[in-house]
Amino acid sequence: MKNEFGAENVLLAEGEKSVLIVDQTKLPNVVEYLELKTLRQMYDAIFELKVRGAPAIGICAAYCYYCLAKAKEDQPMEQFEKDLREEKEYLNSSRPTAVNLSWALNRMERTFLSNREKNVPEVVEILKQEAKKIQQEDIEMCRKISEYGLSLLKDGDGVLTHCNAGPLATSKYGTALGPLFLGKEKGMNFHVFADETRPLLQGARLTSYELQKDGIDVTLICDNMASIVMKNGWVQACFVGCDRVAANGDTANKIGTSGVAILAKHYGIPFYVLGPTSTIDLSCKNGDEIVIEQRNPEEIKSKFYREPMAPADVKCYNPAFDVTDHSLISAIVTEHGICRAPYEKSLAVLLQDGEKFVG
Repeated sequence: MKNEFGAENVLLAEGEKSVLIVDQTKLPNVVEYLELKTLRQMYDAIFELKVRGAPAIGICAAYCYYCLAKAKEDQPMEQFEKDLREEKEYLNSSRPTAVNLSWALNRMERTFLSNREKNVPEVVEILKQEAKKIQQEDIEMCRKISEYGLSLLKDGDGVLTHCNAGPLATSKYGTALGPLFLGKEKGMNFHVFADETRPLLQGARLTSYELQKDGIDVTLICDNMASIVMKNGWVQACFVGCDRVAANGDTANKIGTSGVAILAKHYGIPFYVLGPTSTIDLSCKNGDEIVIEQRNPEEIKSKFYREPMAPADVKCYNPAFDVTDHSLISAIVTEHGICRAPYEKSLAVLLQDGEKFVG
């Protein structure tokens, strides 16, 4: 794959005391790495979407947890544990909808607690290895999701995608975009329609950038153009990522995803959700229990304009995500297989049995 980042969009900096990320808010015009040294820098990078994509957030969070621990290596265990717990909770509050953030932080905390009898430097080294393991697992996970997802496509298919779920959002291949990159490696060709994905334009800035660099045929469209390309018969499947999947299959993803699913249902086009099992939250019964973060109104009014394009005092509603009802989802593709309705059963079996093809 020609993508210039691969697993290099999130990594430990030289000296392994800070985290390096590609600042995704600067793409595609500027490729800039940010070094995250402090807790506030780490929080801001996640909150401001400088690092984004559920798997990439999880990887970043794991490395941040390790670096925060590394900075307290000289503390006695009691103080070390207290400070690390407080920092973990603060970091976890940066993106409440993306379950991979809490998943990774909780996994790192469990690793720490299960090795608490060791001295602090030994614990810190174990945490570093666990963070690296999370990233390596993500690379393997993306490959498996891509293989399962590719089985749902035919050579020459038109695919519509929303937001960005490619290599930048993961460690390699991506989730929703992974089958397209893997298919390209195998000599298959697809035509992709990438929604621009307002208000932060991840589809325009990131998805079209990644696909074009890899030589995949991509056409950028505004979000409100999805209906006409479907009506024209140019789309044979919709592939989207996810930030949280409830036990009944309701799925939270970037705002606008549910609209794509509704249109796909109308036109008889399969709508697939692709993501790692770490985004499945069986403790969350349905989409009504998913917390949807509200973002700064200026993202709508002025962020990508030379001057504000709305009255300064107009009220704004700017949710970061919406929830796609499970009834609109044709299948949920994970690294362990393809789940289909009823999702209460297939998701539970998937998580219980692991490497089992469900669909």
